[in-house]
Amino acid sequence: MTGNIATIGYGIATIGPALAIGWIGAKNQESTARQPEVSGVLRVNMLIAMAFAEALGLIGFGAGIVFGG
Repeated sequence: MTGNIATIGYGIATIGPALAIGWIGAKNQESTARQPEVSGVLRVNMLIAMAFAEALGLIGFGAGIVFGG
């Protein structure tokens, strides 16, 4: 029972990056709708930001497995 609390904590920590990815995508759509001529640059910036946010989620998930088990 010692590792279960840590696993739940790290699982909850992945909610932040998931919300960040949603906000990044939403703001990218909003920006593209306002200025369609820069959609290529916005897409690249969106993918980079999503990759960093996803990496934080995967680190939280992996830490939960490593330290929770």
